[in-house]
Amino acid sequence: MSRPRLRQLLADTRSGVLLFSITPPRRSTPDDRVREIAKVTLDRLSGLDLDGLIIYDIDDESDRNPDERPFPYLETLDPARYYADHLSDWHQPVIIYRCVGKYTEDELRDWMTGVDDRVLSVFVGASSGGKAVRTDLRRAQALRTQVRPDLPLGAVVIGERPDEHLRMLAKQDRGAAFFVSQVVYHVNETKNLLSDYYYACRAKSVEPRTVIFTLSLCGSLKTLEFLGWLGVDVPRWLQNSLRHAEDPLTESYRQCVAIARDLIDFCEHLGIPYGFNIENVSIRRTEIEATTDLAAEIAGLLSHRRGRG
Repeated sequence: MSRPRLRQLLADTRSGVLLFSITPPRRSTPDDRVREIAKVTLDRLSGLDLDGLIIYDIDDESDRNPDERPFPYLETLDPARYYADHLSDWHQPVIIYRCVGKYTEDELRDWMTGVDDRVLSVFVGASSGGKAVRTDLRRAQALRTQVRPDLPLGAVVIGERPDEHLRMLAKQDRGAAFFVSQVVYHVNETKNLLSDYYYACRAKSVEPRTVIFTLSLCGSLKTLEFLGWLGVDVPRWLQNSLRHAEDPLTESYRQCVAIARDLIDFCEHLGIPYGFNIENVSIRRTEIEATTDLAAEIAGLLSHRRGRG
């Protein structure tokens, strides 16, 4: 019996979803190089047992954090165009992120009207309350209800924010069918959020939606600094482990697997549907290869939930 497609897995709140996420090439990348990157990416993903692909939409977040950005912000190709123009050979579902503040209502409407049935989306709001936007998150969610109610819509979860479980419930009320977390390194904080969300759902007599946890390798101290700039809470003990490790990438890999095991056990005990998103935002070959290995290992951990193995 074949495994259901991603839309059905999320609609049925089935645990064991496995996604892989990428960032489109920089906008300044020559067309022939973009085509080459797309081909290499698809070749690498072909060997993984995935339920879908996430393509991120990158926005400038300097308004959220006045400190100097460890890595410079460089515009990337629009994820919808990258998918349409260069990833036609990807035959599985794709979740296209939309930083909705970058787009006018007409642009969002036209995009939603034209997407095929393999596409899902995650709408992302402004990085700060004072940022000027073309379309705010609530308006974008309402627009999707009017224009394309059959488009499965997800929402971002940031465990570091206070009362995030209440934000999750509000987004769920406005049509969010699943959640994708920011990078998880602080597992106890994540478990606190899951517990709050589960019991808040029970109090309201609503079913929890699938929570997909993002795992991302940290292969250098510069990356660790960037995680802090983004607002990712990396526990001090783990920062120490990465800073003093002979090979931070290997140590990071080990910790990601441990986090996955812990969250699987916790979600199954509590009864929250879950999945994982393995994030690759690096251009370093060693990190790219390690991220692919991590996705394969997490697939093995999920095999009992996915009808594999």
